[in-house]
Amino acid sequence: MIHNYGNKIARLKRFVLGQNVNDGALFKLFIYIILISISVLYLQPVLYMISTSFKTVSDLMDPTVKWIPRQFNFASYFDAFRGLHYWKALWQTTYMSLSASLLQVISCGITGYAFARLRIPFKNILFVVVLITFLIPPQSLVIPLYVTYAKLHWLNTSLPFIIPAIFAQGLKGSLFIIIFRQFFSTLPKELEESAKMDGAGAVRTFWKIMLPLSRPALLIVFLFAFVWHWNDFFEPMLYLRSARAEDFIPLSLRLNYMQGVLDYSAGKIGGIGGGGASLGGGAYDVNEAIKMAAAFIIILPPLLLYMFAQKYFVEGIERTGIVE
Repeated sequence: MIHNYGNKIARLKRFVLGQNVNDGALFKLFIYIILISISVLYLQPVLYMISTSFKTVSDLMDPTVKWIPRQFNFASYFDAFRGLHYWKALWQTTYMSLSASLLQVISCGITGYAFARLRIPFKNILFVVVLITFLIPPQSLVIPLYVTYAKLHWLNTSLPFIIPAIFAQGLKGSLFIIIFRQFFSTLPKELEESAKMDGAGAVRTFWKIMLPLSRPALLIVFLFAFVWHWNDFFEPMLYLRSARAEDFIPLSLRLNYMQGVLDYSAGKIGGIGGGGASLGGGAYDVNEAIKMAAAFIIILPPLLLYMFAQKYFVEGIERTGIVE
């Protein structure tokens, strides 16, 4: 009897604490609590955005309505689509983000490979310059860049975002160079030695051997670049100052002009360049539900992209060592 009672106590202790620290139910419960708490912190703003986008004006004014509206209202999404010129803006934003991301992947990959594996004069000094550009705040470069793009007649076009990406610059270009350099530094040198024995030069070695092996780094850089270009508001606000709806205006910027567009469509003077958020008495009232609907359909494409690529994204982070 005492022996059986001792065995039950031992099994219960093993179940709660485990043979190792990370095997027991107590440790797993602690991990689950932490993960659920972090998930709530990240998901609560998105859930609030979705919930508010379906609310009517009466639900917005009623303090008793928290998460679930009394009646689901889809009109806010129709207004948001119209106010954003969504399909045209979606094409423009996708074109800019996709082009700049692919160009940065290629140019930063070549630059990172050169820093990691090639013998270049003053290579370490040049890499320090890359690190310095990573530390310099972009706001300090606004005036010279704006003047340069104005002289080149690139304002109100996608060129200020695409051309710098060709030369491994652009948004976060120095960070992508560092990621590629770190990844290529981990690959064995025997691969390049074997390629040299077969008569391959540096360019052929990079395209035929090193680049196919760098798929994790390619995916990481592409996803980072795509999402950052998609969500960027600072640079488009500087270089895209057009007041015409037919010009190049990405989604992140059109949200700022949505009130004016809806006022114009309702017959009130407005448009891309005019109109602020009105809370009452105007020809068209952009309430919180319309704003949340517009914000949600703007972030929806990157969310879908991450949902399909999250497995490879996590694997890529582990292989590139970006978390170290």
